[in-house]
Amino acid sequence: MHFTLADLITDITQNGAEADSSLVELDVQELLRSDGTGEFRFTVKDNGKGMTEDELQRACDPFVTDGVKHPNRKVGLGLPFLIQTADQSGGGWKLTSSKRPSAGSGTTVSAWFDLGNVDTPPLGDISGMFRTVLLFAGPREVVLRRSRAMSETRSSYEVRKSELIEALGNLEEAQSLVLLDKYLRSLEDDLSVADDA
Repeated sequence: MHFTLADLITDITQNGAEADSSLVELDVQELLRSDGTGEFRFTVKDNGKGMTEDELQRACDPFVTDGVKHPNRKVGLGLPFLIQTADQSGGGWKLTSSKRPSAGSGTTVSAWFDLGNVDTPPLGDISGMFRTVLLFAGPREVVLRRSRAMSETRSSYEVRKSELIEALGNLEEAQSLVLLDKYLRSLEDDLSVADDA
C-alpha cells in the first residue's frame, strides 16, 4: 500500500530500474501558489526494454502481472494504483513506451496531482525516496532532478549517481550512506529556505 506520493514514485522508479535500463531519469516538480494550492508532478524515464502497445494496456490492468517480480502474486498494482490516485486527486497521468531495438527503447511515466485536493496523499520523505532510488541495482546512471516554484521564485537541483559514486565511493557503505543522506536532506532544506526568502 502506498501512503505518500514518495512511495508511489519509488515504486514506479523501481519498475524503470528493473527494465534492463542503463539510465533512469526522475524529475520531481512542485508548483506552489500563494493561496496554498498547487500542483505536484513527476516523470520517470528509462532506456530499458520498453513495452509494446499490448503490454502497455496490460500494465494498466490491476489483474495482470508477469509473475516475475512477485511470483506468487496474481495482481500487479503499481501503475493501476498510480492511475487511480492521480485521477482521484484531480490530476492525471501519461504512459508512453517504445520497444524498437534499432531506434531505441524505453518507457516514460508521468503523473500530476492537485495539492489542494483532499484525496491527494501527503508528499512523504522526498530526500529519503531519492536515497532509495539511487541505491536501486541495475542502472549505471540515475539522474534526479528536483524543482519547486512559488510565485516568482524557482529553486532546483540535480543529482547524478555517477558523480556521487565519484565523490563518496560505494554508496552502500555505512559512511557513504550517512553522507548521502545528509547531502540529499541539505538540498531539500535549501529548497525550503529559498521558498521562505
